[in-house]
Amino acid sequence: MPPAAPPFDRDTYLLRQKFLAVQENYDVWDETGETILFIERPRLVVHSALAILGGLGVGGIVLYLTVALANAVGPGGADAVIVLLGTLAAGAAFVATAIALSPLRHLTIYRDRTKAEPILTVFQDKRFQPIVRTFTVRTADGVPLGRFRKNNVIAILRKEWLCTDPNGRPILLAQEDSPIRALLRRFLGPAFGALRTNFTFQHPDSDVVVGEFNRQLTILDRYVLDMTQDINRRIDRRVALALGVMLDTGERR
Repeated sequence: MPPAAPPFDRDTYLLRQKFLAVQENYDVWDETGETILFIERPRLVVHSALAILGGLGVGGIVLYLTVALANAVGPGGADAVIVLLGTLAAGAAFVATAIALSPLRHLTIYRDRTKAEPILTVFQDKRFQPIVRTFTVRTADGVPLGRFRKNNVIAILRKEWLCTDPNGRPILLAQEDSPIRALLRRFLGPAFGALRTNFTFQHPDSDVVVGEFNRQLTILDRYVLDMTQDINRRIDRRVALALGVMLDTGERR
């Protein structure tokens, strides 16, 4: 494991997401209750709204041209086909434009709430990834530490995130704590906290659990990242914490 900054020389992290905040913010404490880090992932509401408006504008133009062309052709079978194809094209133009204009939502880990000293950034690699979503973890100097990968098809049955090193070698797998609980959550939801979503961390080539990311049974969103089972500290705590936060914000919990 490469050397890490002092906030990452521990095995347990307590996280609390700020309630009713415009941005997705997390305070990170150590076991003594001292705040050691601050995490933010902007929602970019205005930028997202502008992307939707841009998509509506382009789609509207395509639809207007379609109607004009259908009127020019006149009544008959051809105009109905033109309207149908034009409507499909307008919908495709809306989606493509909205995606192209939508902002990337990166996650940044800071030393404190002043945000004067960024430590890590989790970059959203692409705007549109319908099946496999990927994120890259980098230090403030731009040095890559790892990459996260989630398959949305597999997640239908059981959510899992694979973490690889900068060379693409798998180093960590995060899964919902139980396949049975995962299926129950699909049908029953969180069941008032009885089926809240927790994750286990394990080595990809074995079933040995090296950590856990658990949601506490509280009204507000509070989490515990526990890496005490990784006795040999094979997993970089910076990567583990970044992955833990993505298990919350990336899953829209």
